[in-house]
Amino acid sequence: MRHRRGGFKLKRDSGARKALLRALVTSVIEHERVITTVPKAKAVKPLVDKMITLGKRDSLHARRQAAAFLETPASVKKLFDKLSPRFAQRNGGYTRIVRLGPRKGDGAEQCLLELVGSTLVKRAAERARRKEEKLKAMREGREEEETEESSEKG
Repeated sequence: MRHRRGGFKLKRDSGARKALLRALVTSVIEHERVITTVPKAKAVKPLVDKMITLGKRDSLHARRQAAAFLETPASVKKLFDKLSPRFAQRNGGYTRIVRLGPRKGDGAEQCLLELVGSTLVKRAAERARRKEEKLKAMREGREEEETEESSEKG
């Protein structure tokens, strides 16, 4: 029985699982989003949150701990220089999982694991703002046409 044995095995031995999780955490920090399967995303989410919390401490010891876990020096630099200040006022919940549907090849449930406040959300907000402006311009254009027509008739 597996009573009180937490964590995700992901059908891998411990070395492969550790390598997979380290690679995914590094990718999320570098690119701010990654597309993966739902179980992998659920396994990686707490690790990404722990790395960002580590980055918020910003001490030499925290940098060394992050460097020991993350795979690239660039990801460590980004974690401490860009991400940690961005989440300084936030107490946890730095990541979000958005389900995308089944993968075409094997039907595995895919999802997008991204940092909160990522550019994807900003792009969606920008797109909505532009659409709203376009609708407003169209309404104003119609109102101008109606006023011109009424002034020509009157």
